[in-house]
Amino acid sequence: MTSPSASLSLRRYGASPGSHSHSHFQLLWGWQGVLELDIEGRGSRMTAGRLAVIGPGERHDFWSIAGSRCFVIDCGDALPQLDRLANRVLDTAPATQDLLAFLAAHGDSEAARQAGAALLLATLPAGSRHDQRPTTPGRRIDWPALDRWIDARLAEPLSVAQLALQACLSPSQFAARCVAERGLAPIAYVRERRLRRARRLRAEGWPVQQVALHCGYRSPSALTAALRRTAGPAA
Repeated sequence: MTSPSASLSLRRYGASPGSHSHSHFQLLWGWQGVLELDIEGRGSRMTAGRLAVIGPGERHDFWSIAGSRCFVIDCGDALPQLDRLANRVLDTAPATQDLLAFLAAHGDSEAARQAGAALLLATLPAGSRHDQRPTTPGRRIDWPALDRWIDARLAEPLSVAQLALQACLSPSQFAARCVAERGLAPIAYVRERRLRRARRLRAEGWPVQQVALHCGYRSPSALTAALRRTAGPAA
């Protein structure tokens, strides 16, 4: 039987709320759609039947392009297996997926949600402190394709959220990957591509005003100042 400190709900996920943490365990069972989940820097893909166990204090973020629905239990119970499963994402048995389907169809009442929470907690594997956590380092970013997308929009203001959407990651996931794989924060990465294009166009003889408009600078003087700060050969 579940305690009052374990509550079950079916939640919709979409845009990232930003990295955050809880003071309790949170368990997510994927139900519909695809949810990109980041737990303490480890990226995982939540699809139907997958289970994620997020421990107290573990920073996490999520992002779903087309929208996702997950069953969620916020649990304050000190269950031994929760500590052993914390920060893990794993596949569940077909019987658990059948239970999720039943709860999706009949879990509207408070009694059904309480019973559902108890049944879902009972399906948790025993786990082991020595189990390898089956999380992935994250979805591969096609940097050449992203560079082409950025270069086609240099005249526009570009946000981290827009870049993350192209990479199918949450903004926080993309920012961390950009620093790790390119050595620059996202906005600095875009700025570098603006400068690269600006240097090339100036070398081709374009007027400063046209280059500034083409590369997204607010004025010719802003472009000139940026080129002086980062003087270097055209790429």
